[in-house]
Amino acid sequence: MLKLSTTLMAAVAAVTLALPATAQIQDRTIRVSNGVNQDHPVGNGVTKMTQCMAERSGGRLKLQAFWGGALGGDLQATQALRSGTQEMVITSSSPLVGILPDLGVFDLPFLFANEREADRILDGEYGKYIADKLPAVGLVNLAYWENGFRNLTNSRRPVTRLEDFQGIRVRVMQNNIFLDTFRAVGSNAVPMAFQEVFTALETRAIDGQENPFVTIDTSKFYEVQRFLSVTKHAYTPFLVLYSKRLWDQLSAQEQTILTECAIQGRDEQRRVSRELSERSLASLRQRGMQINEVSPQEAARIREAVKPVYERHAATIGKETVDRMQAELAKLRAN
Repeated sequence: MLKLSTTLMAAVAAVTLALPATAQIQDRTIRVSNGVNQDHPVGNGVTKMTQCMAERSGGRLKLQAFWGGALGGDLQATQALRSGTQEMVITSSSPLVGILPDLGVFDLPFLFANEREADRILDGEYGKYIADKLPAVGLVNLAYWENGFRNLTNSRRPVTRLEDFQGIRVRVMQNNIFLDTFRAVGSNAVPMAFQEVFTALETRAIDGQENPFVTIDTSKFYEVQRFLSVTKHAYTPFLVLYSKRLWDQLSAQEQTILTECAIQGRDEQRRVSRELSERSLASLRQRGMQINEVSPQEAARIREAVKPVYERHAATIGKETVDRMQAELAKLRAN
């Protein structure tokens, strides 16, 4: 009997090991909320991620995307993840600083000089450092996608040096770091809802605004703005977030597939985002906007002028978080 029992156990173990990998994958339809519309580069990333998941899971893992805030705003959708009533959201970091103040580090002005710096920081140890803080607030970050650099337009003059910011009335998001940034360089920062911006520019209630090239182009700000200065004064990433409660119910293989496919989606989303950004910049130039770059020397002067913003908000964001970011950037630039 003992010999028979041992033989049976060995047979069961052999069958278990021989089972296909898909045995660890359940049929799941995962809802993902997006505040943007499907024609945004995030749509390309979601498509790539969906294809990857289908290939890796034998069609068992599916994404069901909801666009344009159909499941609520980014903050509302993120709160649904925390309570375990929704699986995924792709959201900018800015609305989530009330949940995890450390995310405010990405709102700090003139943080990254270019996309290469942003990628190296987000995809490296620092990005992991921030991501490791999210499970404590009920969230898991699968990857950082791209929202893009914000740049300044106005109707008064090209902004080529620190002094050119002086006195320009600039609409900014209702965000204390953004308000303090433009005040630090001498502009009159005006918080305003986005839907009011075009009319305010048209009537000269404000002189300028700041957004990525794609937003400037699709919002037709070229009709009411003459100058576009490539300031790259802010870069806020998208986060691909999963509910920690629901994540813990997935098998290790399902978790691996989701993570690796989110990274494939990231690479596609960034590629499309950057191509679209270049096309939008060319379109704005063709439509008659006067476009100028800010030299590295002037960028360094501007960074020096906004240092008080870092000091003022370090306590709220977390001093270690800010210090580590600056140390990582210094190391990256030294190499």
